[in-house]
Amino acid sequence: MPNAVLEGVAAWADELTAIRRDIHAHPELGMEEHRTAALVAAKLRAWGVEVTEGVGRLGVVGTIRGTRPGQRAIGLRADMDALQITETTGLPWASTRPGVMHACGHDGHTAMLLGAARWLSRHRDFAGTVHLIFQPAEEGRGGARAMLADGLFDRFPCDAVYGLHNKPTIPAGSFATRKGPVLAAADRFCVTFRGTGGHGGSTPHLATDVTVVQAHFVLALQTIIGRNVPALEAAVLSVGSIQGGSPLSSNVMPAELVVTGTARSYSARVRDLLEQRIGELAQGLALCHGCSAEVEYSRGVPATVNHDEETELALAVAGGLVGKDKVDGAMAPVTGAEDFALMLEARPGNFMFIGSGAGPEGTSPNLHTPQFDFNDTIIPLGVAYWVGLVERELGLERG
Repeated sequence: MPNAVLEGVAAWADELTAIRRDIHAHPELGMEEHRTAALVAAKLRAWGVEVTEGVGRLGVVGTIRGTRPGQRAIGLRADMDALQITETTGLPWASTRPGVMHACGHDGHTAMLLGAARWLSRHRDFAGTVHLIFQPAEEGRGGARAMLADGLFDRFPCDAVYGLHNKPTIPAGSFATRKGPVLAAADRFCVTFRGTGGHGGSTPHLATDVTVVQAHFVLALQTIIGRNVPALEAAVLSVGSIQGGSPLSSNVMPAELVVTGTARSYSARVRDLLEQRIGELAQGLALCHGCSAEVEYSRGVPATVNHDEETELALAVAGGLVGKDKVDGAMAPVTGAEDFALMLEARPGNFMFIGSGAGPEGTSPNLHTPQFDFNDTIIPLGVAYWVGLVERELGLERG
């Protein structure tokens, strides 16, 4: 079946590429994907797929029912949103919207799942139901959470759910995933230090200095990783901004200073520890210097944790397509984050990476960079992977 899918999709690969490039030229940020969602819905309907729009505001779900009896159902998910980055590729299909581009390949993810929809709508010899989930707002704007809150898995029951993401740092024609945590939880912290402020030239001794507090705090953050997180567990703490005072008033000691940053972790225990220690350090250091600290720790998406059985199934599908030697089933976890994690909390499943590197070393410009463009040559392989999952989950082998 895998070769048959690849050969069949080759006949209309140019059409899928054209769809991908059209989406790329017209990028939309999260919860603004009106054009993209309408395009997806129109294509699905044209291919005879049952369509539900407006799931979680802008999500689209296509439903395809097999011709053989079976009650099992699975979900296949792709994301649709772009990023606030100015594209510099100079390609004919480059973004037509200043400051917005598809720098993460969601245009390609959408095209691959549309290709699977077209194939499955014409080849329904499976038992059960496939729900094709086109999700808005993966990039930090709450798309998965919105679809789940809108009853995604109540309205479209799934026994398992699968995600697929391109990876330009590994060669095209390869796959990678792992059991257990594959991507990190992504949290944000914001600490506001307050003191008296003062004249930095004549009377600094009469002031409580928030700049000294933040300096100690930024250095002390790394002791959390080195001395509180167990050596065999992973976590990341990085400061993203420090704001206080004015460059036009260099002799004025600020009365308030704000430090923000990101926290990444893979386990609930370490996640709790990071939140606890950030607060303790901020409050303790502020107190030592006669200042105060207000700490906000905002939890984003949890860690993306793959389930064992579904990961084994996904690895078997990938291996059947490209050979086991081109499938890494024990990839190192990535400290990036993915809101598909919320769907994996609700249902068992797997998040797979498909190689998209096309350069001489098997790599391409990385995700979230102005030079990134999706590798269109992997679209048929992505379609075949989706179809292979359906064959394994809803075909004779599973039954």
